[in-house]
Amino acid sequence: MIVVTGGAGFIGSNIVAALEARGISEIVVCDWLGHENKWRNIAKRELAGVVPPEDLFDFLHLEAGNVEAIFHMGAISATTETDGDRIIENNFQLSMDLWQWCEAHNARLIYASSAATYGDGQQGFDDDGSSDGLKKLQPLNLYGWSKHLFDRRIARLVADGAGTPRQWAGLKFFNVYGPNEYHKGNMRSVVAQVHENIVDGRPVMLFRSHHPDYEDGGQLRDFVYVDDCVDVMMWLYDNPKVSGLFNLGTGKARTFADLATAVYSALARKPSSALLIHRWKFATNINISLKPAWIDCVPQATPHPSRNWKTV
Repeated sequence: MIVVTGGAGFIGSNIVAALEARGISEIVVCDWLGHENKWRNIAKRELAGVVPPEDLFDFLHLEAGNVEAIFHMGAISATTETDGDRIIENNFQLSMDLWQWCEAHNARLIYASSAATYGDGQQGFDDDGSSDGLKKLQPLNLYGWSKHLFDRRIARLVADGAGTPRQWAGLKFFNVYGPNEYHKGNMRSVVAQVHENIVDGRPVMLFRSHHPDYEDGGQLRDFVYVDDCVDVMMWLYDNPKVSGLFNLGTGKARTFADLATAVYSALARKPSSALLIHRWKFATNINISLKPAWIDCVPQATPHPSRNWKTV
């Protein structure tokens, strides 16, 4: 049995689809569905169960001998969240509890960290998972700090020789885009928001630059398609001896202007953009230590209008 927390969400539901495509039938989603259309992300899947997060550990207790792996994608992912207690409970303490459960029950844990842990990038984007490497980073928001707090705790436990899950892998997702993110509102990827604006005939909003080395709209991000992220996670699932903290992106940053132009081109529309005056992080240039292991997972560099942006 495989449990996917946040399994009805963006990345989680794509993991569920990939597991089902492999013929795995014992898949359990842990998530809240709410009153909107989030349920559609898993409507096509054959599931062994849907468990609300507050009942997760009761479920794990009952199924302790059956759970092989947990893909932990569940979190409060809004970078604008200001409730520190809520963030700690959901993003740090829940992750720690799952780590300890997996260690105690010889299960595997593949979990979501975030590129938000790098802050403004002044300390670089090397996925150094050591305590010394991580302590240099300065996240800019509560969400990034909560992910960083967990990364640092795991680094300390590993360095001290404490027990670990049978396999553990933390993934610092960069700017992921693709199907099943429609429910995220303003937290959707830049690609999804640009796509919607173009289709609806609205101008694409680019950011004015406050840095002499960058043109307006020239801020850089590593945009990675969700299927490529899922391919990496499936590779990790197939290689249980690989553990560690890794960056997950394409390894190549692109400008917001380049991204917008690519989406216009894919939709066969004439580019039209406006400038939004706002201060913004300027670049993410990452080091991907996992890259040699998943060299066949070629990222999709250009968004395609033929892809279904709603559900898979």
